[in-house]
Amino acid sequence: MTTYATTACHRSTRHPAAILGMPGPHSVGSSSAATAAQVISKKMVLTTMESLDRIDQDILSLLQADGRLTGAEVGRRVGLSQPAASARIQRLEKNGVITGYRAVVDPAALGLNIHAVIRLRTTHAQLRRALDFAARTPEVTSTLRVTGEDCLILEVHCPQAGRLEEVVDACARYGPVTTSLVLREYPPKPLTDAASTTS
Repeated sequence: MTTYATTACHRSTRHPAAILGMPGPHSVGSSSAATAAQVISKKMVLTTMESLDRIDQDILSLLQADGRLTGAEVGRRVGLSQPAASARIQRLEKNGVITGYRAVVDPAALGLNIHAVIRLRTTHAQLRRALDFAARTPEVTSTLRVTGEDCLILEVHCPQAGRLEEVVDACARYGPVTTSLVLREYPPKPLTDAASTTS
């Protein structure tokens, strides 16, 4: 389980233990609470994975690699008939395991030649403004709120360096920033690969 840092932007965040009715991170029982929360989190993952058999996991891997595969093609690859494969896909959608399908677009094809990651360390008082900034800035394509010294990690795509500078300067109004240019992006791996390692 991720531990919560005590930086300004995280101080008012409720610890997961509080939701479970267990001692908070600064109480005497915080160690046992963290252990209990880890066990519960692990059980939740196991319960989800145990409800998916090997064929379900294979289907998920295939669709994460290519969401346009037909039910017939998925069935052929996993050894099922088209109706059986389609029924499994529909069940995965209904149960919220598959949450959607989308096109993966090459940023360079749109003229967005600069890919950067901005790490922002802000205060709790400024956090909402920083999130609003990220939401209304088109170049910010992904926002993560994280623990640790940084509060937000922003993924940014820009057409040229001048625009990246403007985005970084605007972001710096909410706190210190660190900017890194992405040299290369590697294909994502299926989530089922990580989930299958849980024991």
